[in-house]
Amino acid sequence: MKIGILGGGLSGLTLGFHLKKDFEILEKNSECGGLCRSLTEEGFTFDYGGSHVIFTKDKDVFNLYRKLLHGNWVKRKRNSKILFKGRYIKYPFENGLYQLPKQDNYECISSFIKNLIEVSKGKVKKPTNFQEWMYYTFGKGITEKYLIPYNRKIWNYPPGKLSLELLASGIPMPPAEDIIKSSLGIKTEGYHQNLIFYYPIQGGINALVKPMEEKLRDKITYNFEVKSVAREGGKFTVSDGKEERKYDKLVSCMPIPDLIDSMDGVPKDVKEAKNNLKYNSLITVMVGIDEPRINNISWMYIPAEEDGDFNRLSFPFNFSRYVAPEGKSSVLVEITCLPNDPLLKQSDDKILKQVVKDLERLGFARNSKISYRNVRRSEYAYVIYDLDYNKNSSKVFKFLKKRRIESCGRFAEFKYMNMAACIRSAMNKAKEINST
Repeated sequence: MKIGILGGGLSGLTLGFHLKKDFEILEKNSECGGLCRSLTEEGFTFDYGGSHVIFTKDKDVFNLYRKLLHGNWVKRKRNSKILFKGRYIKYPFENGLYQLPKQDNYECISSFIKNLIEVSKGKVKKPTNFQEWMYYTFGKGITEKYLIPYNRKIWNYPPGKLSLELLASGIPMPPAEDIIKSSLGIKTEGYHQNLIFYYPIQGGINALVKPMEEKLRDKITYNFEVKSVAREGGKFTVSDGKEERKYDKLVSCMPIPDLIDSMDGVPKDVKEAKNNLKYNSLITVMVGIDEPRINNISWMYIPAEEDGDFNRLSFPFNFSRYVAPEGKSSVLVEITCLPNDPLLKQSDDKILKQVVKDLERLGFARNSKISYRNVRRSEYAYVIYDLDYNKNSSKVFKFLKKRRIESCGRFAEFKYMNMAACIRSAMNKAKEINST
């Protein structure tokens, strides 16, 4: 039996790495990695598919990290901030209330406690969407000062039209006593999941996928963009418009919209469901700065629209000293947008000019000290869980199941999955296939 794996991102590579049967990976680019790719130029290394770090409680996944990196990693403690009215507030927001202006602190803790009492008395209706959940869980102050602005910015979608499915992606939910302590200035740590993380010493996050790609190189066909997928006589035929490949079993690790578009005989209602699946694209701006250690921050979250188009900044030089030249610093700027956003089509120069202007205005970098700048775009970045997510995704997957095509990975399963979740999914899929 020969297995076809569509896509050589983290999930596709992990699947192939664990398979004990014959397989081939079809990758549309000249290199694998998907969103876990890194760019190294002029001594700077950036993860241009977004800021990635290594953390997980899954022992099997952690052991795979250890095996692949073979000592090429360093341990770090998260130091993340939120830019709020010119202040650097501890992340997550509800654990940094004591750093807010006094009036904002009072409004946050007052509404939190009042809401907590109302909820305990059953006077607040159960939430039916993400925005209602924010009010139900945190009260008006925290919700309106930070949660709504930030979530509106990162998802580019009204929080009131986001599904509760979003909670499965790992939204921080601290104990009530921690929020009260935070307001009083008693330090607490929220969102422990990535409080301690690891990062490759050299090579960026691509150092994680490179060992798998090297081992599987003879099983990978590069520059093969899937244009058609058909099943006939119990076999699958996959074509890029020039060549054909035949398989007994097919596992898609490519984005669902692209897969459905490559198939013939797709019912109208399935096409409509696919068209109604929502996601964000990503623009990353990479900036190298001729100044040593400009800060000690891991990530900076930017909720206010007036502070720039970007929703998050990361500082790779704080992850590893080998991803920036000695005496220099680096900033990775992340801007999410819907696939039809005109911003995606703006020239690199225009995007760079605005980003640099905003970074300088906010005090993160001086234009005169910027020595490196670059822009990358990723069409598929984040799954949006809108209110019709379950209806549309279930219709698409019911169709794929009927066609006997299996799925593995973030945009193949159309779920918000971090690296560890993608690896776990691929390991489970490999185990399932190996046992047949």
